[in-house]
Amino acid sequence: MSTKKEDLVQSAEKLFYEHGFHSTGLKRVIKEANVAVMTLYNHFSSKDKLIVEVLKRREKRYFAQLQVQLQESSDLSSICLHLAEAHVRWLVQNETRGCLFLRAKEEYGSDSSHPIVQVVNQHKSGLLRFFQKKGLTETQAMQLTLLFEGATAMAETEDVDKIGKELIYLTQRLF
Repeated sequence: MSTKKEDLVQSAEKLFYEHGFHSTGLKRVIKEANVAVMTLYNHFSSKDKLIVEVLKRREKRYFAQLQVQLQESSDLSSICLHLAEAHVRWLVQNETRGCLFLRAKEEYGSDSSHPIVQVVNQHKSGLLRFFQKKGLTETQAMQLTLLFEGATAMAETEDVDKIGKELIYLTQRLF
């Protein structure tokens, strides 16, 4: 990815996460990224396409973090524990303003065929499939996803370290 495109995507993600999708205009993204207007349109034909790229890149980083943590996992309980630890690390490293995917769905969810809504839905179902590929049953994958989603939501209003400890505890108890 070109440096200018990278700057655009990073700036857009930061602004969308801090201020919301509809509240953040492209002029603000351009200014934050310190690029020309044409640079934006050379890479993205619309704001929606920029948002889709932001979400896909965030998803890629998230799944990469989960995968790295699994390198030393062998049995189901250690897999689940390492996944939970990776999720806690994600929460600690990223600001705790909730799930960017669910925030996108909240703003664009009135149209289920909207590309942004489809990316969000694919991300959530992709998390379930990821867990199943790691050896969890469909039910276990749903349970772990619910723990992660709950931790992400609670990290908006509670101390992230406390949330992390409870997520680890619950994961150990459940799996």
